[in-house]
Amino acid sequence: MDKLSVLRDIAIVIIFAKFFGLLARRLKAPQVVGEIIAGLILGPSLLKWVQTNDFLTGIAEIGVILLMFSAGLETSLPQLKKTGVKATLIACAGVFIPLVCGTILYMCFYGFDKVGSDQFFRALFIGTILTATSVSITVQVLKELGKVSDEVGTTILSAAIIDDVIGILVLTIVLSFKDPSSKLGDVILRTIGFFVLAIILGALFYKLMKWLDNKYPHTQRIPIIGLALALGLSFVAEKYFGIADITGAYVAGIILSSLDDSKYIDRKMDVNSYMIFGPVFFVSIGLQTDIKSLDMSILLFSVCFVIVGLLSKVIGCGFMGRLCGYKGKDTLIIGVGMMTRGEVALIVSQKGLEVGMLDSKYFTSVILLIICSSILTPILLKMLYSKDSDNKKDSNAIENDPIKNSIKKA
Repeated sequence: MDKLSVLRDIAIVIIFAKFFGLLARRLKAPQVVGEIIAGLILGPSLLKWVQTNDFLTGIAEIGVILLMFSAGLETSLPQLKKTGVKATLIACAGVFIPLVCGTILYMCFYGFDKVGSDQFFRALFIGTILTATSVSITVQVLKELGKVSDEVGTTILSAAIIDDVIGILVLTIVLSFKDPSSKLGDVILRTIGFFVLAIILGALFYKLMKWLDNKYPHTQRIPIIGLALALGLSFVAEKYFGIADITGAYVAGIILSSLDDSKYIDRKMDVNSYMIFGPVFFVSIGLQTDIKSLDMSILLFSVCFVIVGLLSKVIGCGFMGRLCGYKGKDTLIIGVGMMTRGEVALIVSQKGLEVGMLDSKYFTSVILLIICSSILTPILLKMLYSKDSDNKKDSNAIENDPIKNSIKKA
């Protein structure tokens, strides 16, 4: 890899990401929308100035980890406990409904073969891709709107993490049909083992960090050690337990969220994320898409795949949110917040390509789903929250209106 070309690519990515991010903000859209569009412009779809490589992919992965670590730091543990059962139910619905809808979609296009056939397992794998939720973009939007730590925001984050664990179990089951060496029991034990380890080490590490925080408050060693914990747990989660690294980063943030200096750690992380790692991650989504490679044979399936992928999450998670007691716009916010797809969907798709359960032509469909969900989710979330703000302003204006108050008193 040419060192100079890497420096050039990063410079281009940062400039374009910030320019289109600011343009998106001027148009009253979240910055992440502009950064993803910047990737589309720079990548194979248009200018072809920047190509994905291992270095950019690594920076993008760190960007996801920092984003999820920051989300964990901003998570309220009391709120997390309060929404734990609800989040689990929402996550289960958010996996089951897309799995069924995706499977049926593939069968509608390519035939309803008997259960156990190769065609059936291919259909099942398409459904498996739709189960994955990427909360990274939702987290960024919730942070911009200041809604990460409220009940709905915490429910979305918790449900997305649980969704990730359930998605891994589903992926293992489906892959076991192709590879008999994959055992569901082993995966369940590894998943339980990770969270047991996280609880034990988390309690010990929290005591250590609390002691350091009391002795050396607001010093740089505190965020440095916190970052090391996030990277270490991310590595351990994926390397030894088969769980996505972002789960480890989020757990690391939760461990440190009760520290007095948790906000100080978050500010230090945000500088790195805002300057380089975050923009590279969001631009990389656009860089992986080549819209020109689409042909008519796969275009219709891709359009239906995107529609089913978006609606199945909104309907499944939103309906379960309603059953769990959320009302009005909150149910729609939960559904929309859970409909983004990202790195997990790409990992699942890559696994399917490796074992022969997914044809390479469907990879473009997955990329389109990621792009569409990544662009629509921030816009819809901002619209939904802005309507709530407008309603509150209107109600406050009515309450403070002296004429109307005098009429009421009369």
